[in-house]
Amino acid sequence: MGTIRILIVDDHAIVRQGLRAVVRVLPGMEWVGEARDGREAIAAVETLRPDIVLMDLVMPELDGVAAIAAIKRAHPNIPVIALTTFAEAELVLGAVQAGAAGYLLKDVELAELERAIRAVHGGRPYLHPEATRHLLQATAQPATRTDTLTAREREVLRQIALGQTNRQIAAALQIAEKTVSVHVSNILAKLELGSRTQAALYAARAGLVTIGEES
Repeated sequence: MGTIRILIVDDHAIVRQGLRAVVRVLPGMEWVGEARDGREAIAAVETLRPDIVLMDLVMPELDGVAAIAAIKRAHPNIPVIALTTFAEAELVLGAVQAGAAGYLLKDVELAELERAIRAVHGGRPYLHPEATRHLLQATAQPATRTDTLTAREREVLRQIALGQTNRQIAAALQIAEKTVSVHVSNILAKLELGSRTQAALYAARAGLVTIGEES
């Protein structure tokens, strides 16, 4: 596996400096550039084509949610991890709806940052437990459409929420990986969701998983 190239986006120089120092000590990861706001982030992604973007949500000029949406429209295969100093439900929900592959609080431990980067780089969602708890508390409407899923689809949805890849789900459920891909597509279509990250959050709201539960 090659080096994971990371772009850092934050309007505070000291935060960028700290994240840059952290990324540089993580094995197999490389800092490739940084941006001070959403507009600079969009331009930097076009120029640098990073593997991962660490995106602050509260910035001047163009905020993180709008920047994530623009980046995902232009480069759907570049994962973005949303960063915030507080678990504000509206921001987190907006980031997920915009296409963020995961979200973290800025006081995250080094080990968790590494796990998040490796997870989204591998195509898996990463939801910070504390931010997710706040989001679930603030989201009054329950997830009710799981009754449209088959029993197998509900189990696949649960595995998605636990951060499993299609290959891992196939091994756990003893089915073909192609069959898992079909189930994932059906789940997203039935629940009208746009990504695995949204599916993971939906599973938490539906009570299929407990936040922080290990696979």
